[in-house]
Amino acid sequence: MTMTPPEMICFALYSATHAMQQAYKPLLDDIGLTYPQYLVMLTLWGSDGMTVGEIGRQVHLESNTLTPLLKRLEAQGLVARRRDTGDERQVRIDLTEAGRDLCPRAAHIPACILEKTGMELAALTRLRDEVMALRDRLRAGG
Repeated sequence: MTMTPPEMICFALYSATHAMQQAYKPLLDDIGLTYPQYLVMLTLWGSDGMTVGEIGRQVHLESNTLTPLLKRLEAQGLVARRRDTGDERQVRIDLTEAGRDLCPRAAHIPACILEKTGMELAALTRLRDEVMALRDRLRAGG
């Protein structure tokens, strides 16, 4: 039996991801960030001075994707890149004053997204946990 895209879990996840990013877009446009940049900034607002590798693990981006993104954030004056003093091979990312100042301007975004979903926080949290468990099982190979 052949399934059509709307019947497939992959399509449901793909189309939900697209809709979620579209919900974020006007909110992020207001603060001058793309969705991947927002994820990186959220990570740094939580723990400034991380290495590129640490950020990549947090946001599930490879360094070949992350490095140009970090360079754009640096060009915007939001972060500064520096070599780790203990290990010159490592690059650390520090928030600039402008990067820190952006945090309060973005503080309303999670509540706006929660409202747009029309879901209760507990239900949305359960859904997130189920999707992340699915992701982890798929990455582990079943």
